[in-house]
Amino acid sequence: MKKKNFGLFLALALTGTVQAESVFVTLEKDNALAVVDPITGTLIKTVPIGQRPRGITISPDNKFLYIATSDDNTIKIIDAETLKEVGQLPSGDDPETFALNPAGDKIYVSNEDDSLVTVIDIASKKAVKQIKVGVEPEGITVSPDNKWLISASETTNMVHWIDTKTNTIVENTLVDPRPRAVGFTADSQQLWVTSEMAGTLMILDTKTKQIIKTIKFEVAGVTADKIQPVGVIIDKDSNRGYVALGPANRVAVVNAKTFAVEKTLLVGQRVWNLAFSPDQKRLYTTNGTSNDISIIDLDSQTVTKSIGVGNYPWGVAVKP
Repeated sequence: MKKKNFGLFLALALTGTVQAESVFVTLEKDNALAVVDPITGTLIKTVPIGQRPRGITISPDNKFLYIATSDDNTIKIIDAETLKEVGQLPSGDDPETFALNPAGDKIYVSNEDDSLVTVIDIASKKAVKQIKVGVEPEGITVSPDNKWLISASETTNMVHWIDTKTNTIVENTLVDPRPRAVGFTADSQQLWVTSEMAGTLMILDTKTKQIIKTIKFEVAGVTADKIQPVGVIIDKDSNRGYVALGPANRVAVVNAKTFAVEKTLLVGQRVWNLAFSPDQKRLYTTNGTSNDISIIDLDSQTVTKSIGVGNYPWGVAVKP
């Protein structure tokens, strides 16, 4: 960086004009969206967003937030700069979780009450397909190579492998009871699935569609009934995965090479969902019943901050 530009950058940083990133958190019971500056550890603002907001993601170009407002039966499109609503998508009844494909042109929504996945074309703002899946679908994700859409059915205890070209199920895999969240490794070769009732994480091989490893979580001083794995996320280099353990108030750190549980990190109460910072130096967690988010420094593997955000934080997304 040239001296002149560096001086300008430094001056802006000292005056607070430069902002590294924004963390967006849906507040299920406040019907609102919280905006957090994770560097200063402050809640910047809270804005009304719709009835019972839960699932949230950001477009690949970081221009738009997509937020499932469950009691409005829609997914709202929000300008990520102004936080103004610019459109809605027909999600079907009671949307909670959804997945955006890598190209950013399709959204797949879990319709839990109807045992369906709704496929939405973003450009036309139309539902183009409904796929019949198992009972109570919730966890949903698209592989980074865009070949597979995964829907996890909580009551059927199954993950469905859906071909994204045909929008049809080509295989089903039985998993431990009440699968809650699903996530692929960056190379699309593994699918990680959490089981809330069994207290486990299952690693599936994408080629065979079979489980290659099951990890049973244990936390010293915490009874097994409190260990309820939900959100899961794996870093881009597939070195570590992180699993939210719900009422155990911990995030489990899993070695993605050996599948050993390296440690558990104490965060807020009823930790639910997770998101990386853009540089993957930090991990953000939503803690539903302590009404805060935790910030984990991933170099030191320590929890560095807790920030109050509002009532019942659920989903989290990050804008550079």
